Amino acid sequence: MPRSQRNDNFIDKSFTVMADILLKVLPASKKEKEAFAYYRDGMSAQADGEYAEALENYEEALKLEEDIYDRSYILYNMGLIHASNGDHESALRYYEQGLELNPRLIQALNNVAVIYHYRGDKATEAGNSTEAEACYNRAAGYWKTAISMAPNNYMEAQNWLKRTGRSSIDAYS
Repeated sequence: MPRSQRNDNFIDKSFTVMADILLKVLPASKKEKEAFAYYRDGMSAQADGEYAEALENYEEALKLEEDIYDRSYILYNMGLIHASNGDHESALRYYEQGLELNPRLIQALNNVAVIYHYRGDKATEAGNSTEAEACYNRAAGYWKTAISMAPNNYMEAQNWLKRTGRSSIDAYS
């Protein structure tokens, strides 16, 4: 049974009903509708913590989806799953693929920065200051790009950039 038919809470049922209505009235091809159904089921599985099922649905959606922006969000969600499972290498690959399609995907820019910052912290703990600096600088680059697109977001990152001398961006201007 498709996930969309198994939703047991009000919000999931409401979203599914609304999505099904939109799919019926919007001028979309069968392929586009099928891609959206897989994406919707992937999001539902991801929300339920069913990551393997979510990834399977996202893989199917990627096979069908042609719109680059929709593909970028599918890849972003796949990156989220891998990051939450601690597989930062895979997460970075998916985030980067999403960013290639949609360079304004600021959530992905932020998440890449978070991973590099984490790596910098781990390198610092291991006593490898050269690697730590390289990771922190990469994090700074991604955060600067995200902040330039959304100046009112990522205040903690803006403060970190300023505190560490990596940016002159003023979080309060």
